[in-house]
Amino acid sequence: MRDLSCGDTRVYLEMEVRRVACPRCQAVKSERLDWVADNPFYTKRFAYYVGRRCRDSSLTAVAQELRLDWKTVKDLDQQYMREQLRRVGCPGPLVLGIDEISIRKGHTYRIVVSDLLRRRPIWFGGEDRSEASMDQFYVGLGPRKCRRIRLAVMDMWKAFFNSARRHIPQAAILYDKFHIMQHLGEALDQVRKSEYARLTGPERGFIKGQKYTLLSHRENLTLEGRRALKKLLQVNRRLQVAYLLKESFGQLWSYERAGWARRFFENWKSALKWQRLKPYEKFARMIDAHWDGIAAFCQPENKVSLGFVEGLNNKIRVIQRRAFGLRDEEYLRLKILTCMLPAI
Repeated sequence: MRDLSCGDTRVYLEMEVRRVACPRCQAVKSERLDWVADNPFYTKRFAYYVGRRCRDSSLTAVAQELRLDWKTVKDLDQQYMREQLRRVGCPGPLVLGIDEISIRKGHTYRIVVSDLLRRRPIWFGGEDRSEASMDQFYVGLGPRKCRRIRLAVMDMWKAFFNSARRHIPQAAILYDKFHIMQHLGEALDQVRKSEYARLTGPERGFIKGQKYTLLSHRENLTLEGRRALKKLLQVNRRLQVAYLLKESFGQLWSYERAGWARRFFENWKSALKWQRLKPYEKFARMIDAHWDGIAAFCQPENKVSLGFVEGLNNKIRVIQRRAFGLRDEEYLRLKILTCMLPAI
């Protein structure tokens, strides 16, 4: 069986495995060796080495480096990830982060649930992003652990809200800042498109190709991007107002009392009068309808990192791109659940 290499030399171990006849069950059994991997041609520490390499590299790259078949590398990597999950044990979360990811084209979704205090994903599953799929997580978690959950962070998808209200009624619901700002960015882009369709001549040229310039924060822009933004806002008043309103809305999450946050939102909403920004008015109505889940962030016990779920989504996309898409859903599940765990 293959063991860890010594320098550039591959090491193989040759040994005899004892077989014994069991007097109780009358069966012949082989000796069990704890240091042998599930694949008996490799030692467990070699399997763990392969698993550590697969955390940062593709299966094909690791297979070429170690001169193994990529299916063998995949099997050893799965053993490594299952051992990681065994060592951390069953989750008992207090604060949940809930989101969906697309696993392939055609609106094929799966739900990812994270423990925001321990900062790691704890569940990946479902058949879609429906209420029934979300119920699978709570049923698997069990009623005792569900009663311990005090906060659930999610986007404004109604299926997630309904499932949470049924299974964890004692928990506060907090809507994720990044999804809300995404809706506001879409409203700004609709204003940009309407202005591009309305204008003609040189004024139209200032808007063309500036979608991501408007959606980005000014401090994240290059010098050329800042110049383009400045010129655009000088020549188009509606876009100037829409951009300033988008930039100022993030202040909502800095308040420590719900009353102050509500006063800020009312002032922000009053600034929309006479501006003819229909997408922004629609966004304001959406915020009004979901206000309780936004104002919950003002409570001191609900001050959790809202960026973890978005960062996890980016990490999952990197995993998918590295493999040019993962058709094996079980392998993808293991990759997601172990991506934040320490190496072994």
